[in-house]
Amino acid sequence: MKITDIKSQVKRQGRYSIYVDGKYSFSLSENELLTIGIRIGQEYEQKEFEELKQKAVLDKAYMRAYDQLSRRARSEWELRDYLKRKEYDELTINEIIETLQHKGYVDDAKFAESWVRNRRLLKATSKLRLRQELRQKRVSDDIISHALEEDETSEREVLKELVQRKRQQTRYQDEAKLMAYLLRQGFSYGEIKSVMSEAEED
Repeated sequence: MKITDIKSQVKRQGRYSIYVDGKYSFSLSENELLTIGIRIGQEYEQKEFEELKQKAVLDKAYMRAYDQLSRRARSEWELRDYLKRKEYDELTINEIIETLQHKGYVDDAKFAESWVRNRRLLKATSKLRLRQELRQKRVSDDIISHALEEDETSEREVLKELVQRKRQQTRYQDEAKLMAYLLRQGFSYGEIKSVMSEAEED
């Protein structure tokens, strides 16, 4: 089996189409292409060629996972789920996850801390809601608890800010609707009553 052409892909910058015996066979990233050292004119035995194709599968899976991480941080489960939906087998997925973990790109502890920090910046959110969100991403309870313990944000101050902001909206001037909304956000009934009463006194 002979490498007859190597072409740069138009739609995927940094990837190259590999042609074997005049036909497209697989693609590789520029980094993997240089690492393997494929050149036009090289010939491979069947076994060598199959090993080459497996490297191409791993390379493509890795780049897909890396692309997901470049958009936002992901939990290990999120990446595993994504790769499963792309129909990669368990061995390939495990190898990709291990590589990403070794490079520090996948780390549930860092992910949980980052998630809590960013959600705090974007929205007044209860710790219960943050815990629920991280559980949905299959982060372990121990890691979630540690991330929330590291968060020094005052739950009461978050609730005060939220009550003040929501009361400026017509629909939440109804106390029952405001209470229902705050309960859905994960705040406790007692804390909500206390903060709402305090706000009325002010």
